[in-house]
Amino acid sequence: MSDTTKKSIGMDMVNGPLLANMIRFSLPLMFSMLLEMLFNAADTIIVGKFAGSEALAAVGSTGSLFFLLVSLFNGLSIGGNVVVARCLGSRDDERLHRAVHTSYAVAIVSGLLMSVVGLALSMPLLKLIGTPQSIIRLSNQYMAICFAGCIFMVVYNFGSAILRSKGDTQRPLKYLTISGILNVVLNMIFVIVFHLSVVGVALATVISRALSAWMVTSALIRETDATRLDLHQLKADPGMVKEMMRIGIPAGVQGMMFALSNVVMQSSINSFNSADIIAGNSAGSNIESFVYIGMGGFSQAVVTFTSQNIGADRKENIGRIMFTALALSTVFGLAISLLVVRYGPFFLGFYTDSETVLEIGQIRLNVVAKYLFMNGVLDIIVGSLRGMGYSSMPTLLMVLGICGFRLGWLWTVFPKHRTIEMVLIVYALSWLITSIVEGILWVVVRHRDMKQA
Repeated sequence: MSDTTKKSIGMDMVNGPLLANMIRFSLPLMFSMLLEMLFNAADTIIVGKFAGSEALAAVGSTGSLFFLLVSLFNGLSIGGNVVVARCLGSRDDERLHRAVHTSYAVAIVSGLLMSVVGLALSMPLLKLIGTPQSIIRLSNQYMAICFAGCIFMVVYNFGSAILRSKGDTQRPLKYLTISGILNVVLNMIFVIVFHLSVVGVALATVISRALSAWMVTSALIRETDATRLDLHQLKADPGMVKEMMRIGIPAGVQGMMFALSNVVMQSSINSFNSADIIAGNSAGSNIESFVYIGMGGFSQAVVTFTSQNIGADRKENIGRIMFTALALSTVFGLAISLLVVRYGPFFLGFYTDSETVLEIGQIRLNVVAKYLFMNGVLDIIVGSLRGMGYSSMPTLLMVLGICGFRLGWLWTVFPKHRTIEMVLIVYALSWLITSIVEGILWVVVRHRDMKQA
């Protein structure tokens, strides 16, 4: 093994202590997610408190649409993560160098393409989901500015994925902290001082993302191992692009299908034609996101650890990796969800003073957040499959189990029982059904791979 390769590995994911390494890898990711949630919450709180309920509803109603349009491109970063981690596991510096530069080339092209697509489709999609006329102009302003700066988000995602692939989750946390603080400061300046409402929130988001993209790119340029980035050598290796696409496109399509079902969910929320219900659902959803911080780090860990072990031809470790991540995700997810539900009124009070909005937000927490740990279980299983190189079949099952079930429910059951609870209960039901099916697939794939080995 070369000295360069030794230096390129920040954590021994193949031979090191699994539990300790997984926690050490995941905790900075969890803090990163926590900070991101806090900064997003600050956006929502500032716009809700100082720009009014319509501005809060306008920002909240765009979340599912924005996620729909960026999911495909974000999925490609998962493909990049897997390819880079496998190169690290196999100790192949030359392939690792090509993988890093291929990832960045794909990131730049994807970011530019996302901006074009997002700017073209934001208003038509807002109309399609029945966004109320009272907020549609504000919603479109917010989305247009965010999409214009999409390249910064994509570059940061790909760059931080490269760092995570070698076990470095500390620097992405630092960069997110710095950019997030800037985001909050700019929010206060743009919204409170200059009264720019949703435009100010969007501008603050884009500027802070530009800073994070610059920081992660600068870090990779300064690396001394095979992950060092040379912008003059940006070139997409066709074989690696194909492998990234093979893993990343199904992951992106899955995200899009998730988002599409959420768009339909948002449309069902919009059908009540109440800004209070939309705002309450938005506030509850924002708080609900905090539950995910106890699980999201482990779902990213299982992909990276599995990929490195596949690269090192250590398939016997895959089962331990998956079940360790599953146990950690469930424990953390349950603990945080119970805390959030128990003190829901307190947390919701940061977003609004309206009793109606508070009531709707608590309903969201009681029906969705309480069972969010099942989403973590699902993510761990699918992450393990992707790390093993299986992406298409898990995606197909996710599309059928999540999207198919949710759409069927909203088109058949909900029209007969038009309550907010009947919209929200479909989240938990779809997580449960799909987790069972994906778990069966994992057992089948694992048995076949070990038999072949």
